[in-house]
Amino acid sequence: MNTTSTTHAVTNQPPLLEDFNLFTSDVALVEGVHREGASWAVAELASYGATMGQADMIHRGYQANEHPPRLRTHDARGYRIDCVEYHPAYHELLGGAIRHGLHAKPWTNPRPGVHVARAAFNYLQTQVEAGHGCPLTMTFAAIPTLRKQTDVAEMWEPLVTASEYDPRNIPMTEKHGITLGMAMTEKQGGSDVRANTTTAQPLGSGGPGTLYALTGHKYFVSAPMSDAFLVLAQAPRGLSCFLLPRWAPDGTKNAIELQQLKRKMGNVSNASAEVELRGATAWLIGEEGRGVANILEMVALTRFDCMVGSAAGMRQAVAQATHHARYREAFGKRLDQQPLMQNVLTDLIIESEAALALSLRTARSLDLASDDGERALFRLLAPIGKYWICKRAPAHAYEAMECIGGRGAIEDCLMPRLYREAPINAIWEGSGNIQCLDIFRAIARSPESLDAIVDELRAAAGLNDHYDKHRIQLEKWLSELRKSGTGASEYFGRGLTEALALALQASVLLRSDCESIALAFCFGRLAKGPSGLFGALPDGIRCDEIIDRARPRSVFLEQQA
Repeated sequence: MNTTSTTHAVTNQPPLLEDFNLFTSDVALVEGVHREGASWAVAELASYGATMGQADMIHRGYQANEHPPRLRTHDARGYRIDCVEYHPAYHELLGGAIRHGLHAKPWTNPRPGVHVARAAFNYLQTQVEAGHGCPLTMTFAAIPTLRKQTDVAEMWEPLVTASEYDPRNIPMTEKHGITLGMAMTEKQGGSDVRANTTTAQPLGSGGPGTLYALTGHKYFVSAPMSDAFLVLAQAPRGLSCFLLPRWAPDGTKNAIELQQLKRKMGNVSNASAEVELRGATAWLIGEEGRGVANILEMVALTRFDCMVGSAAGMRQAVAQATHHARYREAFGKRLDQQPLMQNVLTDLIIESEAALALSLRTARSLDLASDDGERALFRLLAPIGKYWICKRAPAHAYEAMECIGGRGAIEDCLMPRLYREAPINAIWEGSGNIQCLDIFRAIARSPESLDAIVDELRAAAGLNDHYDKHRIQLEKWLSELRKSGTGASEYFGRGLTEALALALQASVLLRSDCESIALAFCFGRLAKGPSGLFGALPDGIRCDEIIDRARPRSVFLEQQA
């Protein structure tokens, strides 16, 4: 493109990355959907990918972040309303996702590969804007916990799973579709929810499915305009799980007061609030004292979505960087033809594809949860993937930003938002140390999960020498762990988790359709070992092939170039 300014000709500027298909341009995603058992969803994913890649959809992502939510505690007459106002773009993005069933597909249409398909849809959605994914994830993940209390589920689930979005602040009985949130975190405990002090007193005889009055403070409530929240509070018999509606069962405003919205570095389109509960009415889910046990499945699912979200951020960063390098010239040739830039881009692509591969394999384990081995496998895949993929995302976003140069640091570019967003998933739903501790708990309580991991790794045995060496060393480490117990090994939790994550990613990639990616991963991650920086790959990697595979394409973009 060559236009004329009043003082100079504008040249050497890449065309805007918009109006392209996010699905069909992503070879790794297409391959992964087929590989992990969701081929039936390809046509729908292609249609959705075209929708999400449209210029107006991308613009909505910018708008939702440029106009963050605002808290209104009172109306003009002085009545408390505790209402969060969002930009219309936020509602449009969230509403479109809900109408497409991204919050409920596995529950409303269970079929082989449905978790893989939902993960792929989420992967596309999140590339446009990440913040509105929070209520989507929480609504999706809450269903298994809600079903632990059948009478409450019968009342709420039809509205939770409905493909209708209604953002109005009115009782759920007046709506055709609702969303759910979570209110777990308190100041004094953070991830240690057993330290929660919020109290729950029965309003009658008490027991599962009955009403309680909740009093206390919740320090971090994401998506506070959700119609109800899963809450942990101290009942007479211990920490328990409750469903807390924004409007009380009698149709009056529940005693939930929003104190302030958090000023976050990322995820700014999505509100997070501090909340006071002043005797708020809520239903007990399950038995008193079983709160943590009743939310475990929900937490695993939200962690899984964190994996997918971070993988999506990596893919969008790769798309931005490779697109820029394809159309930008320096020192007489395109950036993507220059060896040093090729090393960086290839390394970013390898990381992105490995993150996606592990995420989709984890989704397949959800689809196969009726199998004991796959269920045990998911128990470890979720914290391993959540730890590693989410940890790698911030450095990945930064390096992609640097590939674009000065323009990559300007807010008109998507990269600053991706960079600010990247650390969020690593902190949300339990930070890195929490994931490592959860891995040790799973190994101690469910030794079959470790057996499932070993079986998964051995499925790729003999496919690569570097992988086999890594795998054999890791299996020795795991064997020692079985003998000595996990207590003495906690100090090395991060090292073990990293070794497991790399082995699992390699195992999936080696059994995938792209030999160049698998060999590059094994060579660059297992043989050489990670340097901590991107762009330090050894020689012998097919960079041209890998970069060409990853860059986004469309007829429109090619014509504009």
